[in-house]
Amino acid sequence: MKAYERFHKIDDDFRNPFARDRDRIIHSGSFRKLEYKTQVFLNQEGDFFRTRLTHSIEVSQIARSITSHLGLNESLAEAIALAHDLGHTPFGHIGGDALDECLKNDGFINGFEHNFQSFRVVSSLEKRYKAFDGLNLTFATLEGILKHSYPYKKSFLPPLIHEQFNLDTHPSVEAMIVDRADEIAYMSHDIDDGINSGLISFSDLGESSLIQEILHKVQSEGIERSEDEMFRYRFSSHFINHLIYSLIQYSKERIVLNRDEHSVGFEPKLETEIKKLKKLLFSKLYQHKDIMVKMFAGKQAIKGLYCGLMEEPKMLPEFYLKQLDSKQKHRVIADYIASMSDRYALSFYNEMYGKLY
Repeated sequence: MKAYERFHKIDDDFRNPFARDRDRIIHSGSFRKLEYKTQVFLNQEGDFFRTRLTHSIEVSQIARSITSHLGLNESLAEAIALAHDLGHTPFGHIGGDALDECLKNDGFINGFEHNFQSFRVVSSLEKRYKAFDGLNLTFATLEGILKHSYPYKKSFLPPLIHEQFNLDTHPSVEAMIVDRADEIAYMSHDIDDGINSGLISFSDLGESSLIQEILHKVQSEGIERSEDEMFRYRFSSHFINHLIYSLIQYSKERIVLNRDEHSVGFEPKLETEIKKLKKLLFSKLYQHKDIMVKMFAGKQAIKGLYCGLMEEPKMLPEFYLKQLDSKQKHRVIADYIASMSDRYALSFYNEMYGKLY
């Protein structure tokens, strides 16, 4: 029986149901693997850079701060935030794109989508109970993981998912807050990591009026503009606080009046500035030569692992090999690859084909 096919009996527990969901997510194997999954910089680039694990923790902290202030369910937002990236492949979005391409080239039109994979991880792929699959999470947490990124892709999802989660409706307010907390977190830490790595500078982002406003706040503290750690720390602090306060101020009355997909966000001028900053980060950082080289190598590793395992599935671990009796080979292999850390994916690729780099 799948976790989303039934409503869960809430047993006696000292925790509230969503705090229990959070604990089950934190103690899952998939959560631990996030430590070695890429955010932007490959894990072996250095201990300082963010990974999917540190990113998820930062998203959780921001989501908790917002929901707590707005009088919403802090534990629900925390659980959704901690689980929202469990379905990510190694090597960030490029790894997911490569796996999606592999599946579609083999005729699987549903391909691979990391949000749905996160849902599959907690509802079926994690094994913690003899009687059923998944982590036994509450309906609200499962819905938030599935629907937190709105508008979301849904055309390829199974009919049962449509029926159970009513995908024509917007997600919960807590889920929408997680989506915006995710945005705040990755912009902040990608700027910090990018500058720390020397790939970008504050001057590269100078055409953003949002960046200029935050820089002015840092300089008003008497800290000289530079790329050193103190300056970057104060910049990140002001950047996150500015966006949190702006989101709370703009959203609090809208959430009370009308809890729909437009109730959580920023005032229009700031939304425009955020979009401009994202474009700057895309062109200056995410498409930087050094990043592109590493991501291209990761993409080749994903494709190589997929092709090798399709040709010789007996290389699968026993846990996945047994699933071939009841599941499609393509999906089993995709699930295995998606579960890998960056380090393990590269190690397995090198073992399979020889040294990649």
